[in-house]
Amino acid sequence: MAKDTFFKKKVTLNIGGKLLDLSRPKVMGIINVTPDSFFAGSRKPEMADAVFMAEKMLNEGAAFLDLGAYSSRPGAANISPKEESDRLLPVIEAIAKQFPEAVLSVDTFRASVAEAGIKSGAQMINDISGGDLDVEMFATIARLQVPYILMHTKGTPQNMAAKAQYNDVFTEVFDDLSAKVYRLKQLNLHDVILDPGFGFAKTKEQSFELLRKMQGFERLNLPVLAGISRKGIIYKTLNATAEKALNGTTVLNTMALLNGANILRVHDVKEAVEALRLVEAYQAK
Repeated sequence: MAKDTFFKKKVTLNIGGKLLDLSRPKVMGIINVTPDSFFAGSRKPEMADAVFMAEKMLNEGAAFLDLGAYSSRPGAANISPKEESDRLLPVIEAIAKQFPEAVLSVDTFRASVAEAGIKSGAQMINDISGGDLDVEMFATIARLQVPYILMHTKGTPQNMAAKAQYNDVFTEVFDDLSAKVYRLKQLNLHDVILDPGFGFAKTKEQSFELLRKMQGFERLNLPVLAGISRKGIIYKTLNATAEKALNGTTVLNTMALLNGANILRVHDVKEAVEALRLVEAYQAK
């Protein structure tokens, strides 16, 4: 076997039996079925609004839609699994019915909600806790055999801001993700996407350090997702607000693409797709 093909970065996902190619980066649109997510523009607690946003994002070029019903902003209120499911599942079903070709992701750290979401029409799971907040999550995902976004954080949304303490943020995040990838491989899970967890138990300085060193995750030979959209790394640096962080989001999304991101998870699909097209034009030979 040729040296350059022995360890090859995985760039495909099995989505319901169809292969999705990530060698060209893709955009994931965020739809929060919540009344309290940190960016007001993403809050779509009414089903009709969520379905309308899904259509808009798909038309603008989103390859995935990430649907969540639990606000993970720092200090957000905890809600029960039942309330999370009651908010989320009808919206998944409605979007899956209206847009059967759409790839839907469930944003949850609870195994029971993840499984219910898949049964309702979603095809992948985005777990902000990287399996830490539900001991059943890894086994559940392995049994379902759906793509899994493995994110790094520490603590819970209620206390993570106090846990942003590292000796070497990149090394500690890399080691945590690496150990979990090993566990998932032991469970024969085939499709894992890495998410460094910008802003989750990380200061803006630590998030910038991860962004600068993001290419280091290539050593795990897995796709990498960058979720920077409208976060504190942007608006705290600019002394602005999440509502005024679109331009900054585009700048950092561009940096993420140049540093190897395969998926951009964003609130603003059109602008992210444009950034992707311009980076591709810049890199064309």
